[in-house]
Amino acid sequence: MTSQFSLKDKTAVITGGSQGIGAAIAERLSAAGANIVVGDLNEPDSLAFTFVKTNVASEDDVENLLATAVKTHGTLDILVNNAGIHTDYNRIEELEASALEKCLNVNTKGVAHGLKHAAKLMADGGAIVNMSSASAVLGVSGLSPYAASKAAVLALTQTSAVELAPRNIRVNAICPGSVRTPMALADGGEDLLAVEALATPLGRICEPEEVAAMTHFLVAPDCGYVTGQSINLCGGLTAGLSDALWEKLGE
Repeated sequence: MTSQFSLKDKTAVITGGSQGIGAAIAERLSAAGANIVVGDLNEPDSLAFTFVKTNVASEDDVENLLATAVKTHGTLDILVNNAGIHTDYNRIEELEASALEKCLNVNTKGVAHGLKHAAKLMADGGAIVNMSSASAVLGVSGLSPYAASKAAVLALTQTSAVELAPRNIRVNAICPGSVRTPMALADGGEDLLAVEALATPLGRICEPEEVAAMTHFLVAPDCGYVTGQSINLCGGLTAGLSDALWEKLGE
């Protein structure tokens, strides 16, 4: 890594850091010099990371995770609220209260718990990244519970960015389109992924390493004037539909 984006001697906590996007973020920030603490239900492959079993829907678990990071490494400089779940693909008339509750408990309350306790423990000048979704800003059929829970993350991001700015703690959100992870590739979403890849101007879905790169940029000290923002990491999908889609429709 270039020295401009060094995270040497920084302590980074990543929720949901054992697989998918979270694992890619953990590896990226570790390579930049950060001490990594992973909060997840499952232990990560890397023995170099400190692991704390964490259910982000539990405020006590999240508080313990962040306190352990400080106890182990002496400081908390970076928090990536990445842990998330997705329920079945159902239209609004088929919405189940249990599905909405599950998404809100993990995707929204998990972020809120992280923000609350990071605000108490984080060193001034720290950085927080909340993982939202392109579905929070672009309607996608069948994703009501997930999209609603991720849209709430954007409000939490803006509010906490304003409140923590006097301490120079920056808070931003990333809104990826579909990312090549086990969750996105699960049964039932094949048609959605195919349509998204076709409709996206760059012609493909996102890779976990690309989300990790954006996260690295946002948490690095060099990125000191960006806060309260929601970054669409969507291959241009939120800008407009691809030429390939129009050509396909014209066949």
